Amino acid sequence: MLVYLNGDWMPAESARVSAFDRGFIFGDGVYEVIPVYGHRPFREAAHLARLADSMAAVGMVGQQFAIRWPAILARLTDTLRSGDGSLYLQVTRGSAPRQHAFPANAPPTVFAYARPGDPTAGAGFEVAAILCDDIRWGRCDIKTTSLIANVLLVQEALSRGADEALLVRDDRVNEGAVSNVFAVSAGRLLTAPRDRLILGCITRDVVLELAAELGIAVEERAPSRAELVGADEVFITSSGREVAAVTRIDGAPVGSGVPGSVFCRLHTAFQIFKEEVRMGKRV
Repeated sequence: MLVYLNGDWMPAESARVSAFDRGFIFGDGVYEVIPVYGHRPFREAAHLARLADSMAAVGMVGQQFAIRWPAILARLTDTLRSGDGSLYLQVTRGSAPRQHAFPANAPPTVFAYARPGDPTAGAGFEVAAILCDDIRWGRCDIKTTSLIANVLLVQEALSRGADEALLVRDDRVNEGAVSNVFAVSAGRLLTAPRDRLILGCITRDVVLELAAELGIAVEERAPSRAELVGADEVFITSSGREVAAVTRIDGAPVGSGVPGSVFCRLHTAFQIFKEEVRMGKRV
């Protein structure tokens, strides 16, 4: 595997960073994941804009303009033999003596690599979920590498025989540990608005666009716990799972216990969208 690290290209096994890198010591960094379909990065501009927003939000002002991402992404994309996969980008505040305050003049650590695609992605698989208290911090909109809360929540789901944890804060289900959440009630979509309590997924945005094209009504409001449990359908979106139906929550069936009609329409529309991205008809 070829990786990019601080201006150099090298085999993954040759990549090294300092043990004093703040990404290692503090989790002081941000990242982005960009799906690739047919050698075309999916909404590259939107992902890079979100990365720049994350960098600005954590005080990495100025560094974001010095990184030539388009050239880096183009070379990484070329390494994907099948043409499908994802690009991982990470920027930390760099290496410095350990102290909480921002270091002066420490160059950022910039790392990126390409990962081949999962052939099961987009296959319409079903997932089981559990409800968990949202134990994360108050800036979930920043795509930070400090993901220990998400790690613990995913592990809790797996330990209980589920695939994802849907997170409850003040009786509202804002998102999943690694996904955005949609509930369907009487043919209408409910999903949390973009604010500091969710990471605004690019896949989520596309699903909302597709819903508008299909004439599906949308209310950007986080469903209550009761609304989610009592919904006709629930599904999640993410770069990895794309659009997946949640058919069980805490062991109980959602609706009829099978993927519903709204999910199926949106899942089909998303697969068509992907093919149009591959052909250069969509971005």
